[in-house]
Amino acid sequence: MVACTSVVDHTATFAAMAQAKLTINDTQDRILRGHPWVFGNQIAHEEGTYVAGDIVQVYDAKRRPLGQGYINPASLIRVRMLTPHVEEKVNTEFITARITRAWKYRQRLGYTGSCRVIFSEADMLPGLIVDKFNDVLSVQFLTLGMERWKDIVLDALTQAIQPKGIYLRNDVLVREKEGLELNKGFAGKPFATDLVIDENGLEIHVDVAGGQKTGHFLDQVRNHAAMAQISKGQRVLDCFTHTGGFGLHAAHYGAEAVLGLDISESAVTQATRNAELNSLKNCTFKVANVFDFLTEASRTGKQWDVIVLDPPAFAKSRGAIDNAYRGYKEINLRALKSITNGGFLMTCSCSQHMTPDLFRKMLAEAARDAGRRVREVYYGTQPPDHPILWGIPETHYLKCLMLEVI
Repeated sequence: MVACTSVVDHTATFAAMAQAKLTINDTQDRILRGHPWVFGNQIAHEEGTYVAGDIVQVYDAKRRPLGQGYINPASLIRVRMLTPHVEEKVNTEFITARITRAWKYRQRLGYTGSCRVIFSEADMLPGLIVDKFNDVLSVQFLTLGMERWKDIVLDALTQAIQPKGIYLRNDVLVREKEGLELNKGFAGKPFATDLVIDENGLEIHVDVAGGQKTGHFLDQVRNHAAMAQISKGQRVLDCFTHTGGFGLHAAHYGAEAVLGLDISESAVTQATRNAELNSLKNCTFKVANVFDFLTEASRTGKQWDVIVLDPPAFAKSRGAIDNAYRGYKEINLRALKSITNGGFLMTCSCSQHMTPDLFRKMLAEAARDAGRRVREVYYGTQPPDHPILWGIPETHYLKCLMLEVI
């Protein structure tokens, strides 16, 4: 059950009810283990009144307190929990303290340049993403409940980090599911949004205003660095290269030749621009459909010493996992057929529904069907600025395996 105290002094009460595949105890235990989501079909009863975005108190069916969160009846995720304590005040000081804690955590781990500052549920601020690129911030408010705190969040970020500028990237489609408009622009004084950041000793262009997500993917930094182990003197094929991440690092670490492929012309243009910025003459990028390219390569017997697969999320919902599984298996099977004996496959998935165990199962099947034996050399996931919060499996989304083909 749920009782609620809102930031505008509304109150309400709800009772959590088992959905078709859950029991009440399972629902309660999931939240007690730290999962912050209460779905609409788990709520049996509401008491009081509220406005969308208000803070509510959540109880189980036996009226035992489960905590507080913000509510949005327009969303499938009806309540997103902020604290397990019903007596704790969720106010300006609460939000400011969470932001300060998140930034101090990054500083303690040595992040001073570009990094993720706030990682939504993993930093106990669901619906908020903040990335730092040099001395500016790119911020996303993904939910109505967090949008309600926008001014307080921006003030807290300014006080804690003292950035030279903040850009809002509220142009993601998930906002529409929350009943929010899509928009982007400066929060305060304008600044140059075409930046150059350092990543493992490489200079990388970042387009804060127009790049993917917040402007650049920061979650593969450590996995990019792992290319140092396998790149020197090798012929490398970087598939789904986007702005060049793995391919640029392979070239930087001494690859003989790197070919990067992406279906997006703008991504290939940006990757080429990054190669030129770093004076890398041993890599080229071109527009291509990776599925078609790998199919033709495996058919004709063309091979590389190292192949990288870093596709976009094939499974964006649980219902899409079967088709995604087949897609992942197909590209990995084709890639494995196109690697020399003793070569390496660097393969990734950023689909949270493709769990680590399922990812390994898919790769084992792909290797068997390709007639190749593999052994694991490296396993990577997100770096510490994208922490994995136990109890919330959705925060563990990135998998990266380096496999030697023997």
